[in-house]
Amino acid sequence: MQSPLSHGTRPPFLALCTRAILLKIYVMKKSIPKVLFALVGVLLIASGIQPEDHFTWALEVSWVGAGMMILGVYHHKNGAITWFLGMSLFLHALILIYGGWYTYEKVPLGNWIQEWFQFDRNHYDRIGHFAQGFFPAMLAREVLIQNKVVPRRGWREFMVFALMMAFTALFEILEFGAAKAFGDGADAYLGSQGDIWDAQWDMVMCCLGCVVNISLFARRHEGRIECLHQQENQTLIH
Repeated sequence: MQSPLSHGTRPPFLALCTRAILLKIYVMKKSIPKVLFALVGVLLIASGIQPEDHFTWALEVSWVGAGMMILGVYHHKNGAITWFLGMSLFLHALILIYGGWYTYEKVPLGNWIQEWFQFDRNHYDRIGHFAQGFFPAMLAREVLIQNKVVPRRGWREFMVFALMMAFTALFEILEFGAAKAFGDGADAYLGSQGDIWDAQWDMVMCCLGCVVNISLFARRHEGRIECLHQQENQTLIH
């Protein structure tokens, strides 16, 4: 009698279990970004309850709201995103919501760092701008790979860097516009804390965040995207 495992065949029960496990893993990994997306929505709404300053809060967290809408449209048109990207954007949203609720210059974590290291200002905004270059770089990379915009890794990472620098420059221009439009009412949003080089430092921190992401996580992120493609293909085949 021929072994049921010979010539690459499998018993029906084993094949069924394999398909079920693959489908379960695929569904679980697809659901992670959705759960995080919903959690961010809840936290975003909750942060609007008695923030330090409602106007500043609205300006700060508007980026989270805009990002959620863009991500929702992207997910609808392109399907699943990696849990790697989902977790990255979740962490970035937490940083923005936390800063928006307190206003950046009054964030307790920044005050603690200021006291511990004897800084002359609250540097939580520097953390925020480092995150501005670090986490959105994941989104830029995944969009470029998923849409096959730039096939070669070197040019793709250069494009990621260029996009992040363009984004931080646009952010500073919008901050400038808000300061001009709202005057003293936008001081907390501007958050310069008397530093005349605040805009330049913001861009430097964004640059550093992007460089760290490219240096340490680019290959790992590419691997996660490849795994997502393989899981999608295996699910379709089975």
